[in-house]
Amino acid sequence: MATGIQRRTVLTAGVVSTLFAAAGCATGGARKAGPALTSAASGQIKGTVSVWSWDVAAKALKRLAPAFEQRHPGVRIEVVDIGYDNAYDKITVGLKSGKGLPDVLTIEGGRLPGYIGVFPGGLYDVTALAGRYRPSFAPAAWKYVTDEKGKVFALPWDSGPCALFYRTDMLKDAGVDPASIRTWDDYVQAGERIKAKTGKKLLVMDPEEDSMFPMLLQQQGQHYVKNGLIAVNDQQGVRAATLLKTLADKGLVQFEKGWDGLVAATKAGKVATTPYAVWWSGTLTDEMKELKGKFGVVPLPAFDAGGVRTSNDGGSALAVTGQTRNAAAAWAFVEFMLADTANQVSMLRTEGLFPAYLPALKDPYVTAPQEYYGGQPVFKTFADLESSVPPVEDTKDMPKARDIVNGTISGIVLHGKDPKRELDSAAKQIAAATGRRIAG
Repeated sequence: MATGIQRRTVLTAGVVSTLFAAAGCATGGARKAGPALTSAASGQIKGTVSVWSWDVAAKALKRLAPAFEQRHPGVRIEVVDIGYDNAYDKITVGLKSGKGLPDVLTIEGGRLPGYIGVFPGGLYDVTALAGRYRPSFAPAAWKYVTDEKGKVFALPWDSGPCALFYRTDMLKDAGVDPASIRTWDDYVQAGERIKAKTGKKLLVMDPEEDSMFPMLLQQQGQHYVKNGLIAVNDQQGVRAATLLKTLADKGLVQFEKGWDGLVAATKAGKVATTPYAVWWSGTLTDEMKELKGKFGVVPLPAFDAGGVRTSNDGGSALAVTGQTRNAAAAWAFVEFMLADTANQVSMLRTEGLFPAYLPALKDPYVTAPQEYYGGQPVFKTFADLESSVPPVEDTKDMPKARDIVNGTISGIVLHGKDPKRELDSAAKQIAAATGRRIAG
């Protein structure tokens, strides 16, 4: 979720991995057909619809709920902010036990494939009603709400297209033109010049839970798994890890733990750039007002000249749970919130949630100059990149793979370990943990 979910990883990944493993055993590998919502079942819009969410997402739902209730006088929306700290514990336990969940769930895009794969029937199949919206959503966002057969289990909400935030004053002092940073090689060279001229590091990395590696993988069109096979150690994986090792070896990385470390280092002016998602803008404008006019945005550097210059980090969706007794009204609320330009733009303006709904990206607010960035229309930069984010494959095994990869990248950037050798080891560990085969 932009602006507040993906950025604070406070859940213990091992807890969720354990719950998923137990759930996988419970299902025994058998995939039963779950409930489906069709046009024939969507007539009655009445009753109470309960919704779980958190942070600014919950605020947005609460703020817009009265408009939906006014449109449908027989409906009452109850939004519960369950907090992010234990959200996925609660959701996973509810799906595993088959009870206790609300009518509608907020779920991050990266988590959805796992829930769809492990808990058949846990979420409503809304293909019959949602399928027509496919062209209206960013391809990468649509990918995470569908299963391997193309069935739809949620609607995308916000997304996290990535670009390069930079300090205009630091680059100017170093004599670096941001427009000249077109490839990652250019980026490294710029970092060396910035460090030599200003003493500033180039970027922040978390040594324990890195988000750069998956971002760099997706930029190259894949995640940890490709075509069902483990791919962290293929050419693209090694290229991404080697870039991170190069940045660390050249002393261009400011290592900081967690979200608070990133914010504090940026606020203190320790780094000149942040390769991150659009929702980082909300943090800058909210928590660093004193730095107004000192940031700019350009597309991510590409691996090769003319290559893809964006990726994705974050994003979420709304899903109707299989436990609901009011599926028609629940779906109507999801549709009202997410397949509506006015509501999506309203959430961008007020809560900083960047729409995955493409029609909303044509709104004048998105293309307007932003005062904080010295008049640069930064949202337009992200809107122009949105449709070129490569869709990637996520699976129910991602929590296990993520734990292994985090430790592997830590060893590479902190201790100078060989990227190919370490990623080969990681691939074998993921294979042992998931039963998947390694590509190649």
